[in-house]
Amino acid sequence: MPVKIQAVERFSPAHRAGIKPGQVLISINENAISDVLDYRFYMMDRVLKLSLLDRKQRLRQITVKKDEYEDLGLEFETYLMDKQHHCKNKCIFCFVDQMPPGMREQLYFKDDDERLSFLFGNYVTLTNLKQADIDRIIKMHISPINISVHTTNPELRVKMMKNPRAGECLSYIRQLTDAGIKVNTQLVLCPGINDGEELKRSLRELSALYPNLESIAAVPVGLTRFRQDLYELKPYTKQQAGETIRIIHAFADEFYEQHGVRLAYPADEFFLKAELPIPEPAYYGDYNQLENGVGLLALLKEEFERALEDDTITCTPGRTVSIATGTAVGPFITELAQRAKQRFPGLDCRVHIIRNEYFGETITVAGLITATDLIAQLKGKHLGDTLLIPRVMLRFEQDRFLDDITLEALEEELGVSVGVVENDGFELLEKMTGG
Repeated sequence: MPVKIQAVERFSPAHRAGIKPGQVLISINENAISDVLDYRFYMMDRVLKLSLLDRKQRLRQITVKKDEYEDLGLEFETYLMDKQHHCKNKCIFCFVDQMPPGMREQLYFKDDDERLSFLFGNYVTLTNLKQADIDRIIKMHISPINISVHTTNPELRVKMMKNPRAGECLSYIRQLTDAGIKVNTQLVLCPGINDGEELKRSLRELSALYPNLESIAAVPVGLTRFRQDLYELKPYTKQQAGETIRIIHAFADEFYEQHGVRLAYPADEFFLKAELPIPEPAYYGDYNQLENGVGLLALLKEEFERALEDDTITCTPGRTVSIATGTAVGPFITELAQRAKQRFPGLDCRVHIIRNEYFGETITVAGLITATDLIAQLKGKHLGDTLLIPRVMLRFEQDRFLDDITLEALEEELGVSVGVVENDGFELLEKMTGG
């Protein structure tokens, strides 16, 4: 599908060649351009022959010369150059289906776009794709691809995702890995459905695709209080979480003996639910699944401990600071705060563990805490010089919470400066101490 050029970056190769906004890009070197992947892949050559339609619908041929990795300089109406691909599944565990009413329309959009997997690391189910799409990924060698598998049992995958194509699409994973495409996978586990023996099967069958299948993350299902008329699911108990960890460890230990990598990892939330210690950093290898909450706490602790030994970090005299976090990670953050107070005796660091009343108390992760709950549970309390919150509480690249309240509005309500902290141990200690 030809795409309309919205703007041309000044002094770019396209600008120098005389390309104008309003023209329509049809092809580059006789390759049709339909979206951002086509555009980025085919513009890498040094000499580009562009076919365009001008404002009067006249076909024009323009030759552009540029450096190999130089951007052509064209801007389009949307980043993807067409509409974002909507998820066609109706997964029994879908978090979007469990959102409360009355929120921003964008929060109800279900993304399942393979282009965003390559560009931003999003996970896709492959059910939107056809063989031609897989062939294009292989031709362009788009790698890595992150795939939501959930189970390798075709019949069970259809049942869990309520999409008749969910089972047959599993064959695409092998096509990708056989072609040298690197793949990371996730399994959202639901108690009694795709864990236990089904989890063992998924681990075994996915591991057969190693080494191009680089990692498997197991994540517990998240259940809000807004599940009326949805598939009946229950959260993991302490015992069930421990058994899931045992299954994954038994597989990963054996795989490590054979290949030197663990391949499969439980998300940090499983260890917190099971009330088991977070493994040491060496357990996580190259941290391939940080975005899935796998190894985040181990990495944070490792960095924090190194920061405590850094003599260049000092503490502002009489410093009082508060930290807001979720119930799952509350004890972990409290331990780090105690370590900081031992290192800096003048530091008063208070950890506030926030109950998730907005989505329901079965949601325990910090990333789903809203400003509504922060205000309700912190207003009127002495929060000190600043209140620290983790970046994951905010929408991606925004200063806005899931309930649409801005960071600025939160500061006004609580009467305190709010500091946003990345998952970085050095940054956490520096913002704790003000040094």
